Amino acid sequence: MTFSSADPETLGFDPERLARVGAAIDRDIEQGPYDGAAIAVGRHGSLALSSFHGYADRGSERRLGEGDVFVTFSSGKQFTVAAVLMYVERGLLQLHQPVATVIPEFAANGKSRITLHELLTHTSGIPPYPPPLPGEDAATLAPTVAAICTQIPETPAGENVKYSVLTAHALMAEMVRRVDGGARSFGAIMSEEIFTPLGMHDTALGVPEALQGRVCPVVVRDRTPGLLDPDLVEGLGNTLGPASEIPAGGYVTTLHDFARFAEALRAGGIIDGTRILSPVTLELAARNYTGRMPNDLWTYAVDARGWPIFPAYLGLGFFLRGKGTHPTPFGSLATPRTFGGIGAGSTAFFIDPVRDLFYAFLSTGLLEESRSMERHQRLADLVHASIVE
Repeated sequence: MTFSSADPETLGFDPERLARVGAAIDRDIEQGPYDGAAIAVGRHGSLALSSFHGYADRGSERRLGEGDVFVTFSSGKQFTVAAVLMYVERGLLQLHQPVATVIPEFAANGKSRITLHELLTHTSGIPPYPPPLPGEDAATLAPTVAAICTQIPETPAGENVKYSVLTAHALMAEMVRRVDGGARSFGAIMSEEIFTPLGMHDTALGVPEALQGRVCPVVVRDRTPGLLDPDLVEGLGNTLGPASEIPAGGYVTTLHDFARFAEALRAGGIIDGTRILSPVTLELAARNYTGRMPNDLWTYAVDARGWPIFPAYLGLGFFLRGKGTHPTPFGSLATPRTFGGIGAGSTAFFIDPVRDLFYAFLSTGLLEESRSMERHQRLADLVHASIVE
């Protein structure tokens, strides 16, 4: 990491308790639920923990290391959200703005009044997936957006939380691209406006040729029936290429870069003197905009896992910890306005603004989604419980 490391004790951690995090990951990998993990924890602007465990590729016994690159899956949604909020700050987009004011063709089939705010909060009512597309079109922004524009809403906007797996972030990326002037691809915008300024030099939308030999293979280790089809997940992860543009999760990153993104959010939108967002914007983004509505993402786990029905707790493009006792990837011990993201049985990050804490986690060997949520919750609580001052 290029931001400073510090003795965990000086940052208010009990070192013995913090060591339980790595020990728990090692036990998991030994028992086989997943293959490897990279984790970073920081507080007050310094790094308390950065470690690599297990395998980049268990099949070949290649150990995980600092240079390894991971597919983010849906944790990449927050990269896209950062760009959207940046363009809101620049006055080029507005939260209450109908999507169709930027993408006129989106108005077809009763979608003229759906807003950017509803895309960010997963309350737009549009289908979570685009219509099936042939070949490379499925990983290309323009044909994906064109297909989404033909869809009919499944529910009225604003009435429930229907988690958007792919569609909302493709639309938001296209909104950014168009108000930017239309000359740059969304991948170029992300690189030039977010990743390069933050020093995230091994992060990209798609997989540039320079990174292809370093990407950890996507293997679903836990094939328990659940939310996502394991074959589809593996197919997505292993077919990303230099031209792929899937703004909902087709990014790749390293632990170094993922931690820098989380640290920039912890610090109010700035790292090493470079600011991408205002702390005022991040404070707005970390409010609960979905009230008591549940997130349909977890409906399957109510019966399959015996989970309670609980509020979605969604901000502007971020998951929130919220209140109460329920599954949360950020830990039961996190404070209510903790915010962050999670991705397809593998990745998670969060910022606890009260404790001035960030957490970044990337893994290989994907878990079934609800079991991954519980894994994140358990590890996050170990981190929170290690804070003693």
